[in-house]
Amino acid sequence: MRARRVIAAASVAALGVLSLAACGRSAPDVAAYVGDTTYSVERVDAIYAEVQTKYGDVVRQEAARAGATPSPEQLRSAVTRQDVVDLLVSLDLGKRVVAAKNMQVPDEITPQQLEQNLRVPATTEYAKLWGEWADLSAVLNQQLPPADLSDDSLMAVYDALVKVGAIDAGMSLADVRRAFGDGGFVRSATALGSALGEEASQVDVSVNPRFRAVGVPSLVNKGQTPVLYSLPYINEDGPVTDISTPEAVPSTGSPSAEGPAPDQGTAS
Repeated sequence: MRARRVIAAASVAALGVLSLAACGRSAPDVAAYVGDTTYSVERVDAIYAEVQTKYGDVVRQEAARAGATPSPEQLRSAVTRQDVVDLLVSLDLGKRVVAAKNMQVPDEITPQQLEQNLRVPATTEYAKLWGEWADLSAVLNQQLPPADLSDDSLMAVYDALVKVGAIDAGMSLADVRRAFGDGGFVRSATALGSALGEEASQVDVSVNPRFRAVGVPSLVNKGQTPVLYSLPYINEDGPVTDISTPEAVPSTGSPSAEGPAPDQGTAS
Protein backbone atom coordinates (compact mmCIF):
# COMPACT_ATOMS: atom_id res chain seq x y z
CA MET A 1 0.00 0.00 0.00
CA ARG A 2 1.14 3.53 -0.68
CA ALA A 3 1.87 4.43 2.95
CA ARG A 4 4.27 1.58 3.62
CA ARG A 5 7.88 1.32 2.53
CA VAL A 6 8.89 -2.15 1.45
CA ILE A 7 12.21 -3.54 2.64
CA ALA A 8 14.54 -4.08 -0.31
CA ALA A 9 14.37 -7.56 -1.82
CA ALA A 10 18.02 -8.26 -1.07
CA SER A 11 17.52 -7.39 2.58
CA VAL A 12 14.45 -9.58 2.78
CA ALA A 13 16.35 -12.51 1.37
CA ALA A 14 19.21 -11.92 3.80
CA LEU A 15 16.81 -11.85 6.72
CA GLY A 16 15.26 -15.12 5.69
CA VAL A 17 11.75 -13.95 4.83
CA LEU A 18 10.94 -16.37 2.08
CA SER A 19 8.25 -16.75 -0.51
CA LEU A 20 6.43 -20.08 -0.68
CA ALA A 21 8.46 -20.94 -3.74
CA ALA A 22 11.70 -20.95 -1.73
CA CYS A 23 13.37 -23.83 0.11
CA GLY A 24 10.50 -26.22 -0.40
CA ARG A 25 8.16 -24.27 1.86
CA SER A 26 5.51 -24.16 -0.83
CA ALA A 27 2.93 -26.79 0.07
CA PRO A 28 -0.46 -25.61 -1.26
CA ASP A 29 -2.18 -27.03 1.83
CA VAL A 30 -0.16 -24.75 4.13
CA ALA A 31 -1.47 -21.26 4.87
CA ALA A 32 1.69 -20.01 6.59
CA TYR A 33 5.00 -21.10 8.03
CA VAL A 34 6.35 -19.15 11.01
CA GLY A 35 9.70 -20.54 12.05
CA ASP A 36 9.19 -24.24 12.72
CA THR A 37 5.42 -23.85 13.10
CA THR A 38 3.08 -24.72 10.23
CA TYR A 39 -0.46 -23.39 9.95
CA SER A 40 -2.46 -25.54 7.56
CA VAL A 41 -5.17 -24.33 5.22
CA GLU A 42 -7.31 -27.06 6.79
CA ARG A 43 -7.00 -25.44 10.22
CA VAL A 44 -7.76 -22.00 8.80
CA ASP A 45 -10.83 -23.45 7.06
CA ALA A 46 -11.95 -25.19 10.25
CA ILE A 47 -11.69 -22.01 12.37
CA TYR A 48 -13.51 -20.04 9.69
CA ALA A 49 -16.24 -22.68 9.27
CA GLU A 50 -16.84 -22.85 13.03
CA VAL A 51 -17.32 -19.08 13.17
CA GLN A 52 -19.81 -19.17 10.30
CA THR A 53 -21.76 -22.11 11.71
CA LYS A 54 -22.05 -20.82 15.27
CA TYR A 55 -22.73 -17.27 14.16
CA GLY A 56 -25.50 -18.49 11.90
CA ASP A 57 -26.99 -20.55 14.74
CA VAL A 58 -27.10 -17.48 17.01
CA VAL A 59 -28.73 -15.34 14.30
CA ARG A 60 -31.36 -18.02 13.63
CA GLN A 61 -32.19 -18.30 17.32
CA GLU A 62 -32.53 -14.54 17.71
CA ALA A 63 -34.64 -14.32 14.57
CA ALA A 64 -36.90 -17.16 15.73
CA ARG A 65 -37.60 -15.36 19.00
CA ALA A 66 -38.61 -12.30 16.98
CA GLY A 67 -40.69 -14.36 14.55
CA ALA A 68 -38.42 -13.44 11.62
CA THR A 69 -36.51 -15.37 8.97
CA PRO A 70 -32.91 -14.22 8.42
CA SER A 71 -31.53 -13.86 4.90
CA PRO A 72 -28.41 -15.79 3.80
CA GLU A 73 -26.41 -12.56 4.11
CA GLN A 74 -27.56 -12.08 7.70
CA LEU A 75 -26.42 -15.60 8.55
CA ARG A 76 -22.86 -14.89 7.38
CA SER A 77 -20.26 -13.53 9.80
CA ALA A 78 -17.95 -10.77 8.55
CA VAL A 79 -14.93 -12.85 9.62
CA THR A 80 -12.83 -14.00 6.64
CA ARG A 81 -10.15 -16.62 6.21
CA GLN A 82 -7.64 -13.78 5.87
CA ASP A 83 -8.73 -12.60 9.34
CA VAL A 84 -7.97 -16.07 10.67
CA VAL A 85 -4.49 -16.11 9.09
CA ASP A 86 -3.80 -12.58 10.38
CA LEU A 87 -4.68 -13.71 13.89
CA LEU A 88 -2.68 -16.97 13.83
CA VAL A 89 0.48 -15.38 12.38
CA SER A 90 0.32 -12.24 14.53
CA LEU A 91 -0.26 -14.24 17.71
CA ASP A 92 2.71 -16.48 16.92
CA LEU A 93 5.02 -13.54 16.16
CA GLY A 94 3.72 -11.58 19.16
CA LYS A 95 4.52 -14.48 21.49
CA ARG A 96 8.05 -14.52 20.13
CA VAL A 97 8.42 -10.77 20.73
CA VAL A 98 7.25 -10.91 24.36
CA ALA A 99 9.45 -13.95 25.02
CA ALA A 100 12.51 -12.17 23.59
CA LYS A 101 11.79 -9.10 25.72
CA ASN A 102 10.95 -11.15 28.85
CA MET A 103 7.53 -9.54 29.10
CA GLN A 104 4.85 -11.07 31.31
CA VAL A 105 1.43 -11.47 29.72
CA PRO A 106 -1.47 -11.83 32.19
CA ASP A 107 -4.46 -13.98 31.33
CA GLU A 108 -7.12 -11.34 31.84
CA ILE A 109 -9.32 -10.97 28.78
CA THR A 110 -11.87 -13.68 28.10
CA PRO A 111 -13.67 -14.58 24.86
CA GLN A 112 -16.90 -13.62 26.60
CA GLN A 113 -15.62 -10.06 27.06
CA LEU A 114 -14.81 -9.85 23.35
CA GLU A 115 -17.94 -11.54 22.04
CA GLN A 116 -19.91 -8.34 21.42
CA ASN A 117 -17.03 -6.44 19.79
CA LEU A 118 -16.00 -9.39 17.61
CA ARG A 119 -19.61 -10.32 16.81
CA VAL A 120 -18.45 -13.92 17.12
CA PRO A 121 -19.68 -16.50 19.68
CA ALA A 122 -17.28 -16.85 22.62
CA THR A 123 -17.24 -20.65 22.22
CA THR A 124 -15.38 -20.47 18.90
CA GLU A 125 -11.65 -21.04 18.59
CA TYR A 126 -11.44 -17.68 16.81
CA ALA A 127 -12.79 -15.85 19.87
CA LYS A 128 -10.46 -17.81 22.17
CA LEU A 129 -7.44 -16.92 20.01
CA TRP A 130 -8.57 -13.28 20.06
CA GLY A 131 -8.64 -13.43 23.86
CA GLU A 132 -4.98 -14.46 23.81
CA TRP A 133 -4.18 -11.78 21.26
CA ALA A 134 -5.95 -9.06 23.24
CA ASP A 135 -3.90 -9.87 26.36
CA LEU A 136 -0.64 -10.08 24.43
CA SER A 137 -1.14 -6.99 22.28
CA ALA A 138 -2.22 -4.94 25.31
CA VAL A 139 1.12 -5.69 26.96
CA LEU A 140 3.03 -4.83 23.79
CA ASN A 141 1.07 -1.60 23.35
CA GLN A 142 1.92 -0.61 26.93
CA GLN A 143 5.62 -1.45 26.74
CA LEU A 144 6.70 -0.72 23.16
CA PRO A 145 7.78 2.89 22.57
CA PRO A 146 5.04 4.66 20.61
CA ALA A 147 5.89 5.25 16.97
CA ASP A 148 6.24 8.68 15.40
CA LEU A 149 2.97 10.08 14.12
CA SER A 150 4.22 10.31 10.54
CA ASP A 151 2.16 11.05 7.46
CA ASP A 152 2.81 7.48 6.31
CA SER A 153 1.59 5.90 9.54
CA LEU A 154 -1.54 8.06 9.59
CA MET A 155 -2.43 7.20 6.01
CA ALA A 156 -1.65 3.49 6.50
CA VAL A 157 -4.22 3.29 9.30
CA TYR A 158 -6.61 5.51 7.34
CA ASP A 159 -6.36 3.22 4.28
CA ALA A 160 -6.99 0.16 6.48
CA LEU A 161 -10.12 1.80 7.91
CA VAL A 162 -11.34 2.81 4.45
CA LYS A 163 -10.98 -0.81 3.36
CA VAL A 164 -13.50 -1.95 5.99
CA GLY A 165 -15.83 0.98 5.37
CA ALA A 166 -15.18 2.58 8.75
CA ILE A 167 -14.31 6.03 7.41
CA ASP A 168 -14.98 8.03 4.24
CA ALA A 169 -12.62 7.51 1.32
CA GLY A 170 -10.90 10.42 -0.38
CA MET A 171 -9.96 12.39 2.74
CA SER A 172 -6.89 14.63 2.63
CA LEU A 173 -4.00 14.18 5.02
CA ALA A 174 -5.11 17.31 6.90
CA ASP A 175 -8.63 15.88 7.26
CA VAL A 176 -7.23 12.58 8.51
CA ARG A 177 -5.10 14.36 11.10
CA ARG A 178 -8.17 16.21 12.37
CA ALA A 179 -10.24 13.03 12.45
CA PHE A 180 -7.60 11.07 14.37
CA GLY A 181 -6.91 13.73 17.01
CA ASP A 182 -3.63 13.11 18.82
CA GLY A 183 -3.28 9.81 16.96
CA GLY A 184 -2.57 7.71 20.03
CA PHE A 185 -4.11 4.60 18.52
CA VAL A 186 -2.14 5.17 15.31
CA ARG A 187 1.14 5.36 17.26
CA SER A 188 0.46 2.12 19.13
CA ALA A 189 -0.87 0.25 16.08
CA THR A 190 2.14 1.32 14.01
CA ALA A 191 4.63 0.39 16.74
CA LEU A 192 3.00 -3.02 17.12
CA GLY A 193 3.04 -3.62 13.37
CA SER A 194 6.70 -2.64 13.24
CA ALA A 195 7.60 -5.02 16.10
CA LEU A 196 5.81 -7.92 14.39
CA GLY A 197 7.39 -7.05 11.05
CA GLU A 198 10.85 -6.98 12.61
CA GLU A 199 10.21 -10.35 14.25
CA ALA A 200 9.04 -11.75 10.91
CA SER A 201 12.37 -10.60 9.49
CA GLN A 202 14.25 -12.66 12.09
CA VAL A 203 12.43 -15.95 11.55
CA ASP A 204 11.67 -18.01 8.49
CA VAL A 205 8.21 -16.76 7.50
CA SER A 206 6.40 -17.96 4.38
CA VAL A 207 2.80 -17.14 3.55
CA ASN A 208 0.57 -18.83 1.00
CA PRO A 209 -0.23 -16.42 -1.88
CA ARG A 210 -3.90 -16.72 -0.94
CA PHE A 211 -3.14 -14.95 2.35
CA ARG A 212 -0.04 -12.93 1.49
CA ALA A 213 -1.09 -9.53 2.91
CA VAL A 214 -0.88 -10.29 6.64
CA GLY A 215 -1.97 -7.54 9.02
CA VAL A 216 -2.22 -6.73 12.73
CA PRO A 217 -5.70 -7.63 14.04
CA SER A 218 -6.85 -4.24 15.33
CA LEU A 219 -9.88 -2.57 16.82
CA VAL A 220 -10.84 1.09 16.90
CA ASN A 221 -13.89 2.77 18.36
CA LYS A 222 -15.95 4.86 15.95
CA GLY A 223 -18.14 6.71 18.41
CA GLN A 224 -19.75 3.89 20.36
CA THR A 225 -19.27 1.36 17.56
CA PRO A 226 -16.20 -0.92 17.59
CA VAL A 227 -14.60 -1.46 14.18
CA LEU A 228 -12.24 -4.32 13.38
CA TYR A 229 -9.53 -3.69 10.81
CA SER A 230 -6.17 -5.10 9.75
CA LEU A 231 -2.99 -3.01 9.53
CA PRO A 232 -0.65 -4.77 7.04
CA TYR A 233 2.92 -5.54 8.07
CA ILE A 234 3.68 -8.37 5.62
CA ASN A 235 2.93 -8.23 1.90
CA GLU A 236 3.94 -10.23 -1.15
CA ASP A 237 7.52 -8.94 -0.83
CA GLY A 238 7.95 -9.63 2.88
CA PRO A 239 7.72 -7.36 5.94
CA VAL A 240 6.93 -3.69 5.37
CA THR A 241 7.62 -0.79 7.66
CA ASP A 242 7.33 2.96 7.87
CA ILE A 243 8.57 3.44 11.41
CA SER A 244 11.09 6.17 12.14
CA THR A 245 12.78 6.57 15.51
CA PRO A 246 10.09 6.15 18.18
CA GLU A 247 9.49 9.04 20.49
CA ALA A 248 7.17 9.19 23.47
CA VAL A 249 4.71 12.06 23.06
CA PRO A 250 2.30 12.94 25.87
CA SER A 251 -1.29 12.17 24.99
CA THR A 252 -3.73 15.04 24.69
CA GLY A 253 -6.58 12.63 25.29
CA SER A 254 -8.15 12.88 21.85
CA PRO A 255 -8.60 9.44 21.25
CA SER A 256 -8.80 7.24 24.32
CA ALA A 257 -8.50 3.51 24.61
CA GLU A 258 -11.51 1.70 25.97
CA GLY A 259 -12.25 -1.90 26.75
CA PRO A 260 -10.24 -5.12 26.38
CA ALA A 261 -8.90 -4.92 22.86
CA PRO A 262 -5.68 -3.81 21.15
CA ASP A 263 -4.94 -0.78 18.98
CA GLN A 264 -7.91 1.22 20.14
CA GLY A 265 -8.78 4.81 19.54
CA THR A 266 -11.48 6.86 17.92
CA ALA A 267 -12.03 7.44 14.24
CA SER A 268 -14.55 10.00 13.08
